[in-house]
Amino acid sequence: MGGTMTAEALPKASQLRRETSKWPVPPEDGYTVDDFFTLDDLPPHTELIDGSLVFASPQRNFHTLAMYLLEQGLRAHVPADLRVRREMAIVLGKRNAPEPDLVVVRQEGAVNQRQTRYDAADVLLAVEVVSPDSEDRDRDTKPPKYAGAGIEHFWLVEMADENDRPVVWTYTLDPINKTYVSTGVHHDRLKLSAPYDIDIDLTAIDQL
Repeated sequence: MGGTMTAEALPKASQLRRETSKWPVPPEDGYTVDDFFTLDDLPPHTELIDGSLVFASPQRNFHTLAMYLLEQGLRAHVPADLRVRREMAIVLGKRNAPEPDLVVVRQEGAVNQRQTRYDAADVLLAVEVVSPDSEDRDRDTKPPKYAGAGIEHFWLVEMADENDRPVVWTYTLDPINKTYVSTGVHHDRLKLSAPYDIDIDLTAIDQL
């Protein structure tokens, strides 16, 4: 009979994961933003949250349509010194680079066509459209981080009502406490004067 493999000879589980995993193995203290932007072959829309990589799951039709509707609405009257962007990483600190679904950035922060990220200081508005896999991150994890980084406006978009239309919760920054304060809940129409004049018919998602 052949010899048996002893327990000492068996590879450790962590070694197996390192050898068989297609994803990079993070350092013990997590990734930094500098690490994150040098990693190769990450799936699209990967985020860095507290030093960990967060991968995106397949999205519902609602997510795509809500993003399109809001992007078009934001672009309709955007001032000349601002830019609307979708799915771009925002650097919030050493270990955080989330990717909001939409952002409004200052013109000076949109440096060129090759850039892959924006600094939080250049972001005026961050928008998150909630998906089933991202509920906790979008509702609980990201807003305090956006507020802590000084992003002045935040929208949280969810599918609600019997027609599965978007409902938008809008927030503005309390600069003293670095927390967001609610400015409204919008069901059929999103009409605001900040960060600039915005008027979006949320029911128009039915025609997309």
